Amino acid sequence: MYNHSMKFDMVVIGGGLVGASLVAALKNSGLRIALIESREPPPIPGDKSWDSRVYAISPGSVAFLHDHAIWQWMEISRVAPVYDMAVFGDDSSSCIHFSAYEIGVAELACIVENRQLQAAVWAAIQTQNDSLEIICPARCAAITWHESHAEVQLEDGRQIDAALVVGADGVNSWVRQQAGIEVTRHPYQQVGVVANFNTSLPHRNVAHQWFRRDGVLALLPLPGNRVSMVWSTGEEHAAELRALSADQLCQHVETAASHTLGELQLITPAAGFPLNFVHVSSLVKPRLVLVGDAAHGIHPLAGQGVNLGLRDVRKLAKVLNDRGLQSDIGDFILLRRYECARKEDILALELVTDSLQKLFINPDPTLARLRNLGLEITDRLPLIKNRLMQHALS
Repeated sequence: MYNHSMKFDMVVIGGGLVGASLVAALKNSGLRIALIESREPPPIPGDKSWDSRVYAISPGSVAFLHDHAIWQWMEISRVAPVYDMAVFGDDSSSCIHFSAYEIGVAELACIVENRQLQAAVWAAIQTQNDSLEIICPARCAAITWHESHAEVQLEDGRQIDAALVVGADGVNSWVRQQAGIEVTRHPYQQVGVVANFNTSLPHRNVAHQWFRRDGVLALLPLPGNRVSMVWSTGEEHAAELRALSADQLCQHVETAASHTLGELQLITPAAGFPLNFVHVSSLVKPRLVLVGDAAHGIHPLAGQGVNLGLRDVRKLAKVLNDRGLQSDIGDFILLRRYECARKEDILALELVTDSLQKLFINPDPTLARLRNLGLEITDRLPLIKNRLMQHALS
């Protein structure tokens, strides 16, 4: 047991992608930081198996990760650029296409595996020995906020005093709960079913997505003739998918994808995670700030969840790095700059993803015709398409 306190400028609770990348972004901030993570550090991937959980990382997020010496740790042979995207309505004839070439960018996104990216972030932060203390694995027991600082009590008895607590501990954030921040949430009663496949036809670095009556199916390109599936679907259908044999699942996905990529061969077994909408009433309190999934939870149909969290990190790091003569990083007025800068982006994505999810699960035939018509019309209006893409690229 410990009876002394450790003093830091900032303590980040949660060492996932968002929390760890914030630490990396503050490497030259002059701040002394503690990072608390309850799980063992991610191992450097030694095997060549494919992780069924992938992210579509936007060019803006790639640039941020590169600027802070994270992207350089990635094994580029495991990264697949997305040059085009095809989104189909539920009548299979309505479609909207997005092209990197048409809007003058190198790629629309990069598809990366969760395991690879986690390892890269942790490899980067472990070079910050002078300004960072990694406390891992360790669990928090309590947080007490005072006017001048916050005290974080660990289960093993250690105490950490810091001017600022950052909650980066996920959608069911313990930090958020301790702070008493109100949350509006509702389950979508859907599950994101993920799996990876070999394909008999080349994907040509095109991401495909189908808005179907039974949910949203996406096939995202991986290196070689491989794709990663994310099928956001009702709980009952998700259970059926996960119960299928490998051959049955391949045939099912082939049919749902209109045989676009030919025959499929399963690489990783199907897994699932529940989908929820989460809106928090406030991103900050005195000596507290929330980032990533602790600050918002959106439907994955737009593939923007991780980019939204990384945009949180980019803005918070900028606020703290540009604080100037403001020596108290837990000052509420300073933290409000971050909240004000992030609210519009978060609210917009919450509204768009939640509305689209409700629109496409509605069985009303009139709505079905209207939403499919909307896809066709949008595809013919370059200005609107480009506006949609510019936000997704950031």
